[in-house]
Amino acid sequence: MAGVIANNYGSFPVVFSHGNGSVLTDTDGKDYVDFVSGIGVNCLGHAHPALVKAVQEQAAKQIHISNYYNSDEGLAFANELLAASGMERVFFGNSGAEANEAAIKLARKYGWLCGGASAVNGGASAAETRNVIVTLEKSFHGRTLATLRATGQEKFHAPCFEPFPGGFRHIRAGDYDALDTVFDGSVCALLIECVQGEGGVNLIDAEWAQAAAAAARKAGALVMCDEVQTGMGRTGYLFASEELGVQPDVVTTAKGIAGGVPMGACLFRGKARDVFAAGDHQSTFGGNPLACAAGRVVLRELRAPGFLDRVRRAGEYIRQTVRGWQLPCVKEVRGKGLMIGVDVAQLAAAVQKSCLESGLCISTAGVNTLRFLPPLVITDAEIERGLAVLKTVLVQTGGV
Repeated sequence: MAGVIANNYGSFPVVFSHGNGSVLTDTDGKDYVDFVSGIGVNCLGHAHPALVKAVQEQAAKQIHISNYYNSDEGLAFANELLAASGMERVFFGNSGAEANEAAIKLARKYGWLCGGASAVNGGASAAETRNVIVTLEKSFHGRTLATLRATGQEKFHAPCFEPFPGGFRHIRAGDYDALDTVFDGSVCALLIECVQGEGGVNLIDAEWAQAAAAAARKAGALVMCDEVQTGMGRTGYLFASEELGVQPDVVTTAKGIAGGVPMGACLFRGKARDVFAAGDHQSTFGGNPLACAAGRVVLRELRAPGFLDRVRRAGEYIRQTVRGWQLPCVKEVRGKGLMIGVDVAQLAAAVQKSCLESGLCISTAGVNTLRFLPPLVITDAEIERGLAVLKTVLVQTGGV
């Protein structure tokens, strides 16, 4: 395997050949319970019959036509997604980073159109004044240069990639004092993750989030929610901003939106609805019929009666079970729905490696945080099987 694919990922020496439900099988025939689901992407698991059928049928009709034209699947998915989310317009791309790039450009243009304090007072031009986006410490928004700079973690700001784009300001989630000073006339938008995934599965306090949104709006800035990981049912709601009580002007989502077919989306409404004009932001593959056909299946499954209730119950069961083990090496368990973080005394990467060897795929979100993002359709039996592996590994590696 070495030398074939660029070593950007530090991949484990395992090769998967197929999957079924929440179980992956490698080329040697060994099975693994999947608590990663492609980093929250395979929300309907592997080989979901309805998703397979839709992709096969769409591939036989048309896969790509370019955005010079509209497709029937694209228009249908756009209308269904907007109706479900309460948003008014959507831009389709291919990834979370691309969705966030769209949001950043939309916010910058919004600020340029509105102008900043200096422009209002006859000073510098609007383009020079209202172009700052406020994000949170410990956030993660993508790996393009702009989304890396938006990310509130210094470890992602490697000097070898400098210079980064300017125009970003970071505050700490929960800091009420910062809300009194950060939203000056230079700010065009607030961008927050509703749960900080890569930063450690950190929960955002709803009262603070509402206060932050109110402060941003008072200053004339847009409120934008990065739901690349939390969106599409991951936390037990179509979008996690619903539970936070924040009504964003802009929402970005990706990962699970098309169940494994690459796709991202930037949704907007209200004062953000008509900011973009033809030529402002485009994507060759964005919103292709194949991805949209898959997206329609995902949305239909998520909206089935009881589906999201089951996601919330399953996530709470996992969290309560791990807490109930009362292992000294387990320091904290947190999360929403099937987005779960477990802080452990050991190095998370070592636990991850041991779990993989024992037939469980998990990911990490920091030095000491294990992250679980299982398929939203994971069964009770698959949960029990995965947790049994995890408990054994924690006991062995934690010296209990």
